[in-house]
Amino acid sequence: MIALIDYGMGNLRSVQKAFEHVGCDVRVVDEPATLNDAAGIVLPGVGAFAKAMENLERGGFVEPLLDQIQKGKPYLGICLGLQILLDESEERFGDDRPFPKGLGVISGKVRRFPPGPKVPQIGWNQVEFTRSSRLFQGVRDGEYTYFVHSYFADPVEDAVVCAETEYGVRFASSLERENVMAVQFHPEKSSRVGLHILSNFKKVVAA
Repeated sequence: MIALIDYGMGNLRSVQKAFEHVGCDVRVVDEPATLNDAAGIVLPGVGAFAKAMENLERGGFVEPLLDQIQKGKPYLGICLGLQILLDESEERFGDDRPFPKGLGVISGKVRRFPPGPKVPQIGWNQVEFTRSSRLFQGVRDGEYTYFVHSYFADPVEDAVVCAETEYGVRFASSLERENVMAVQFHPEKSSRVGLHILSNFKKVVAA
């Protein structure tokens, strides 16, 4: 069973339907203890970084989630589910407030797009591979996927980046380190390519 975490900020139904389409036993969960029984974990999300962390903490998910990641359980972060893997974000409300902290699974910071292209980025854009990834097995380099975001991940280590995308700046659109995988785009909205990526995660979970 793949656990799809419900923390009040994800497009859960669309993600669930996409996983079901590729033959996954996926369940929306709102109890942290459920993560123990899952073979894999998916954290989607749309919205504010600080609010996402607040909701995860309020729901009691932070420590159980970190524990399962540390134990090697496959994790897939989608959009905000990628960003909160990092240490902190520039997304804050008021200059006098500290940067909100993330899970700290991957060293780095979430940054706002610089002036230039329209923000948020909404629509299709290319994903260009920087190294091999289990998520992208069978996916052609340069395929288009669907993005909706105003901030992007800037990890400390280039080695965790497996795909990049150009939008005013060149940014990491997918990260992978051991059992932790994440994409900035929305595979559930990315048609054939997105379903293939979710199917690849299914294979990782089953391995």
